[in-house]
Amino acid sequence: MNVYDKAHDLARALQACEEAKAVEEAMKAIEGDAESKRMLDDFRARQMDMQQKMMTGEMPEQEEMEKMEKMFEVISMNPDIARLFDAERRLALIIQDVNKIVSESLGHLYQ
Repeated sequence: MNVYDKAHDLARALQACEEAKAVEEAMKAIEGDAESKRMLDDFRARQMDMQQKMMTGEMPEQEEMEKMEKMFEVISMNPDIARLFDAERRLALIIQDVNKIVSESLGHLYQ
């Protein structure tokens, strides 16, 4: 058994799963609406900036955090964006579960 072949099998299974397809469909809907795309791109850019600051040890100010939360609430009112966020959350849960399964399978090595 080749571990890399199995990893590629898993990657294909993830690409074909309902949750990944839901993300893809939601993204297509957003791509087709300029205003939704602009809102999402702006949110993601601000989110990325905040994450980069946090990775360098710089904590964002409370005002900035509140602004992001408010922005999330507002853009989540857009049905296409809300559908994307839900689909991404469900896909992330699957990836998290797969990571847990793989990690636990090797846990005995570190006990």
